[in-house]
Amino acid sequence: MTQLYHNRRRFLQAMGATGAVAIAGCLGSDGEQENDGNGNENGNGNDAGDAGGNGDEVQSLPPAEDVDVDTIAADPTDVPDPVDWDEPRRHEWTLKTIEAVAEIEPGVTTTFMTYEGQIPGPMFRCRVGDTVHLTFDVPDEHNVDLHNVDFHAVYGPGGGAVDTTVAPGDGEVEIEFKTTYPGAHIYHCAPGNHDQHISLGMFGTILVEPEGGLPEVDRELYIGQHELYLNGDTGQEGHHTFDFEEAASEDPTYVLFNGEVGRFTADGAAGPIHAEVGETVRVFWCNGGPNLTSGPHPIGNVWSEWYRDGDVLSEPAQYIEGTAAPAGTTAFGTMEMQVPGPIHLVDHALSRVNRKGLLATIDVEGEPDEEIFNPDP
Repeated sequence: MTQLYHNRRRFLQAMGATGAVAIAGCLGSDGEQENDGNGNENGNGNDAGDAGGNGDEVQSLPPAEDVDVDTIAADPTDVPDPVDWDEPRRHEWTLKTIEAVAEIEPGVTTTFMTYEGQIPGPMFRCRVGDTVHLTFDVPDEHNVDLHNVDFHAVYGPGGGAVDTTVAPGDGEVEIEFKTTYPGAHIYHCAPGNHDQHISLGMFGTILVEPEGGLPEVDRELYIGQHELYLNGDTGQEGHHTFDFEEAASEDPTYVLFNGEVGRFTADGAAGPIHAEVGETVRVFWCNGGPNLTSGPHPIGNVWSEWYRDGDVLSEPAQYIEGTAAPAGTTAFGTMEMQVPGPIHLVDHALSRVNRKGLLATIDVEGEPDEEIFNPDP
């Protein structure tokens, strides 16, 4: 029988090794809950060789497929440069859709739907009053479904979705729009089965900076949270497909940053994200959803400024430990890096961290400051 939860347990153990297990205070030293009172080791009604909590047989899956790409996860440091112009500009942007098989974790694959082969889609950046000419393509060699793009920063039918709906191989389409209001906004696919396309990766951020721009920071990062609703269990090896019933019940198989379990952690394939003591770091947190509200929280730090719902005109909230970011929004905040050590980015709905794979780590390097934090007084 396929071994369930094997890779997920390795991930949870790695979390424990990096100290993230302390967020819950109820886990054993190996990163698993010791007992849920019903004789189950991991507290969710499952064990490594049994079915999911209801006595049903485990649904068998076909073997994991050969991947089309090594990773589907976007690089969190790939952020466009801040606006440095003070008059409206015209931009020529292109956006292409790519459906691709990739690993969620070792031995677990699904067919993702993406913009430009990455999750989240590329971040676009402009200034209020700018004009954007967008060329959108759904090439038949990379797609089997029709796609489009709905920009929340656009006045127009479906945020542009009506006029960008394209079937594979139908050729490029072009639209033009003016960015008339500032803010950090999401964009996503909206072809009818919105939940499927967004869940599988078709969402991203367009940042429309105000006329005066945003305050300068030392480093910017961009991450995308989303849920996967799949026909197998969490950690079950094999090839998973989208499950519409699970999506309707809003019970995700995984909740992830950038389409992959723990990629940006000490034990992840890419390792933690780098920052340095003394820096101010801005994090754009794009919650694609398609359903769940996120609770952005940095373990070991706070949001010294938090721009709720991507609002760039109001004064930001200050020194926020955690907050709420509804599905379909991009919010962002800054952190002051005062001392070295790991900062874990989590959704404070912590079962998504402990059970569903949502974790990223910023490794802050530099000299200690024992006046701020002394681990051995």
